[in-house]
Amino acid sequence: MQSALDALLSGTARDPVRHALGLEALDRQLRPLLPPGLAMHVKLANVVDGRLVFLADSPVWHARLRLATDQLLGAARSVGLEVHEVAIRTTSQPLGPQPPQAAPRPRVPGPAAQEAFRAALDTLADDTGPADRKPHG
Repeated sequence: MQSALDALLSGTARDPVRHALGLEALDRQLRPLLPPGLAMHVKLANVVDGRLVFLADSPVWHARLRLATDQLLGAARSVGLEVHEVAIRTTSQPLGPQPPQAAPRPRVPGPAAQEAFRAALDTLADDTGPADRKPHG
C-alpha cells in the first residue's frame, strides 16, 4: 500500500481524492511540529513546486505562522518533503470543527420585575372576576 506522502508526490497525485487524502495525512504529520497554539489555527492547503501552502484563520495567525517559517520548513523536510518556501493565505472561514456553543441562560427577572408582574396579574384577576364580566352583544 502506497503511503499518503508517496501518493502526494507521485503521479497518482493527479487523482483529486488521493491528493486530498495525502494532504490531510501530511497536515496531521506537520501540525504537531508547529509552535504551541498555532496548530489549531492553520491548515496545510497544498504542496506544489517545492512550496507548502497553508491557510490561516486570521491575520494574527498568518503572522505567527510567517514567524515560524524556518521551523515549518525543517519539520516538512524531516518527514521527507523537498520544500524551500512557505506560502500563507488568510481565510475568514474556521479551519476546524468549532466547539458547540452553550445554550443561552434563561433570563430570570429581578425582584422588582417579579413584583410588578404579580401586581399586573392581580389587577387582571380583579377586573375579570365573574361579577365584572359583561355579556357581549
